[in-house]
Amino acid sequence: MALLEIQGVTRRFGDFTAVDDVSLAVEAGEFFTLLGPSGCGKTTLLRMIAGFDLPDAGRIVLDGKDLVGSPPERRPVRTVFQSYALFPHMTVEGNVAFPLQMAKVPAADMPAKIAEALEDVRLTGFGKRMPHELSGGQRQRVAIARALVTHPTLLLLDEPLAALDAKLREEMQIELINLQKEVGITFVYVTHDQTEALALSHRIAVMNRGRVEQLDEPSRIYGLPATKFVADFIGHCNLLSGPVTSGADGVVALDVPGIGVVRAAARTIPATGTPGSVALRPEKIRIATVAPTDAADNRVRGTVADLLYMGDVTVYKVETEGGARVEALLANSQSGRTKFFEVGDDVEMSWAVDAGHFIAE
Repeated sequence: MALLEIQGVTRRFGDFTAVDDVSLAVEAGEFFTLLGPSGCGKTTLLRMIAGFDLPDAGRIVLDGKDLVGSPPERRPVRTVFQSYALFPHMTVEGNVAFPLQMAKVPAADMPAKIAEALEDVRLTGFGKRMPHELSGGQRQRVAIARALVTHPTLLLLDEPLAALDAKLREEMQIELINLQKEVGITFVYVTHDQTEALALSHRIAVMNRGRVEQLDEPSRIYGLPATKFVADFIGHCNLLSGPVTSGADGVVALDVPGIGVVRAAARTIPATGTPGSVALRPEKIRIATVAPTDAADNRVRGTVADLLYMGDVTVYKVETEGGARVEALLANSQSGRTKFFEVGDDVEMSWAVDAGHFIAE
């Protein structure tokens, strides 16, 4: 049995349904992420798990016990907020000690527990400091130590890295991965950042308009998106849409306006005429003045209409001879050369059948 089970949970605010009949399960020891845009329902779902809000329907079961009706302080759950929510007048030790005091832990036992929690987040020696004396990353770690000091069954993290700069955010991602492995506590993490979710998670539930669009491992979320929303929301993706013209042996062909026939992998073969899309990541496309002779399956000519030089890579926006726009990405790996093509260059794009993934409408 899963550690956490969300069973048909719905939450409405007047006529607006924030969470719409969501069911999912989180395994013990898992780093599980709720991912989606603002307003998709991920934070509302997290708040219901924490006990700060109640569902209008459904059950939230943790370790076999229905949590609905149980107040937040009675749940073996702790939450880390984006704002850290540290007490500014307390030392680091005082902040970490607070939940122990609320739990009426004997004073004699507290120093060892506080020291263990600070060691877990690599803040040994910082106990006497005040929050204003710490960096953003250190304050975040204090908030995590405070949440972990009572050894909860479940740790909830609500966009905890959103306020950090890009470099520090990357460092904290690595620390969170290592910390979760070390303490062995189940993490449920909320974010709108796709890259963050892909880097941190064992599994991801992508939410949109109160529902789960796809729940899967990061590599499958990225490589095999179940819906057009997931394909478009996770990273960059070309969605080449048109009716199915044929299909057999795990491959479908679509008639895409401005491109022509596009062949792609498909888990199931739809009927001829079925509308659908091919999800094609820009990095899967080969782009050259003339496609190499071994370029198989899909080829289309066009002109570089725009480009974005991003240092390590360049994104090329190619307009096909039929007027469609396709985005391709090339690594700038050749020494002494920053870009391979310029705006106005005629090019030929090619990609393999299994580079694209068919999504039914």
